[in-house]
This record gives sequence, C-alpha cells and structure tokens, in this order.
Amino acid sequence: MPAAAASSVATVGHPGGVVAKVLGQRALNRALLHRQLLLRRVQMAPAEAIEHVVGLQAQLPQAPYVALWSRLDGFDPDELSTLISDREAVRIAVMRATVHLLTARDCLALRPVVQPVLTRTLYSSSPYGRKLEGVDVDELLAGGRALLVAQPRTNSELAAALHERWPDHDAQSLAYGVHYLSPLVQIPPRGLWRRSGRAVLTTAPAWLGRELDADTSADSLVLRYLAAFGPASVADIRNWSGLTGLREVVERLRPELRTFADERGRELFDVPDGPLPDPDTPAEPRFLPEYDNFFLGHDDRSRVGDDQDRVRLSRSTIGWQPVLIDGFIRGAWKITTQRWGTVLRIEPTRALSTYDTAAVEAEGATLLDLIAPTAERRDIQITVPD
Repeated sequence: MPAAAASSVATVGHPGGVVAKVLGQRALNRALLHRQLLLRRVQMAPAEAIEHVVGLQAQLPQAPYVALWSRLDGFDPDELSTLISDREAVRIAVMRATVHLLTARDCLALRPVVQPVLTRTLYSSSPYGRKLEGVDVDELLAGGRALLVAQPRTNSELAAALHERWPDHDAQSLAYGVHYLSPLVQIPPRGLWRRSGRAVLTTAPAWLGRELDADTSADSLVLRYLAAFGPASVADIRNWSGLTGLREVVERLRPELRTFADERGRELFDVPDGPLPDPDTPAEPRFLPEYDNFFLGHDDRSRVGDDQDRVRLSRSTIGWQPVLIDGFIRGAWKITTQRWGTVLRIEPTRALSTYDTAAVEAEGATLLDLIAPTAERRDIQITVPD
C-alpha cells in the first residue's frame, strides 16, 4: 500500500515552511512491527535476521532464541547455536553499553562506532572509572588483552591477574576498565541453546581472526537504525544507541531521508524505502524476551504501548516478559516448572476479547513447544485483569 494512503493522517508545519505528514500511534506501531519482523513471521536465515534488526539484546543468554522464534517462520534454535559455536555470531557489549548478539561482521563494524558510549559509561556511569586514576590506561589495555588472548577468562579471573600487576588499585575496576575499553566477546558454551556457562571473555579480534573496522562514522548505523526502527526522532536514535552528537549526523543525512511528524509535532526521520503498512493491518500476539529492542529502541515508547499498560506492567515482578496483543505491549508472560509439569502464565493488562484469548492461547502453545517440548503436562493460565 502506498505510504501516503497507509499512514498519513494529517499534516503539520515545521520551521522553514516544510509541511510534514503526521503519523499516528497505530501507523508508527505497524511500521515498527513490520521492520522488526513481528507483524508476521518471515522466512529468513537467523544471521540475516540478526543483521536486519541490528542485533538482539542478549543480557539473558537464552533471550535471542525467543526473539528469533517470535520473528522467523520455522526457526530452529540449533541453527543459532551453530552460528555462535562457529564464531559467526557473538555476544558483545555495544549499543547502550549492553550485551547484544551480533553477527561477526556487525561486531567488527559496530563496536568501533559505539566505543564512545562504553568509554563514557566507564568514566561517568560506573564506579570503576574513577578508581583507575594513576593507571596508565594504554598499558592496562595492552596487558589485559594479552591475558585474554593467551587464555579466555572470566571477569573475576581477569581482575585477579591484573591485580598482580597493579596491586595498589581496585582489582574489579582494573578488569572493568579492560572490559569497557576493549572489544571483548563472551564465548560458548554461554549463549548456546539449553546450555549454561560462565561469561568467559576474550577479544573479538582473537576470537574472530579479524581486526575491527577502522570506520567510526555513525552515518551507516543511523541509516540501519531507521530501516529497522523508523520513522524515528533524533532522541529515539540516541536512546537506542547511547551515542551523542547525532543531530549533526542526521542533518548531514537529511537530503537522503524523508521526514514525518508524530501527533505531538516531533520531527521523525526515515529511510526512503522504509515500509509503512496500513495502520489497520492485523497483528497477531507475540511473546517477546525481557529486554527486546522492540520496546527499548525509542525514547518515546508510545508506539509500543499506552501509559496505563506500562504502569501496570511495571508492577510485575522480575522475570515477567512482554506480550504483544494487537501489536502493543498489553500483558506479561512467565514460564514456571511445577512438579506436575510446565506452566505458562499470562497476565494481560486489559480484558481480552474471545478472539484475542484464543489467539494468545494458540501462540502460547507454540511457545511451550519451543521451551518445554518434552514436558509431560503443560498448562496455559491467563489471569483476569483487576
């Protein structure tokens, strides 16, 4: 459907006399669902999907499996495990200084671009940077990297080894200095399907056999973000990436971009070919992992849910994960194991229609097929909102 017919609900004037089409909440929601592969499952290889959405949040080692299962038709978790085992995908801190699962190619390309985010986090947002005063940072990084190349180690093991060289400084701060300022990857078995393991670290070049890219320009990253999350504001790009100075980047790219506005008049940017589905396009339920970028990828999160739903969900306990109903976050899910079997508990934030209840139960049954395929008994419990 043509973008104007599908998404233009009004126009708004901007400085300089530019008139922008206004995109409402549902138009932005459907655009995000489509670009995040959540409007309908697609047939796509896991590596291609990971690059398409510019990485998957991976603080929780099993989260990328649920994320891809929600997006890909016929997803086989063993395919993703193979990517990780074969060093074609890695877990590394990148956007917002958080752990993401990236392809090897994106690891080498994106980490140099977002390194300023990790440097700023070390010295401004963590307790470790100020404890490195008096340490030659270049010497620290050279020593830390040499240790990790010689033998992959946990952060604690790295701290102990570094403390032998700098006994007058806090051991954990030494290790985290290396962690934030060096491209360190977490190696298998951590991150493999149904496997567990400590976060054992080595350097990305050592693990992948290639050096990081030299280009640190954010232009390509901004364009990829807009393709996967747009239309979006500069504040949205900043929130997702953690980078500052993005207004200058966007202004430089403006001739290549199209512009819209949201219902509050904020300017939104987009790639020329970014799809804008009809706002009334149906969206089936989806179960997402706890830190999915679908709902962390914007400063203004109204496109993924209403305030009343977010307030209700914020009261949920740790471990509950979001449920999309009609494309918006309107519930949470959690799987527990009982003596008699496995339970998927779903807590909607609003009363569900008969259709939505049946659709949520059907999607929940396929989630249990993924997570508890051998359980003798499985149960789905949907609570009634207060």
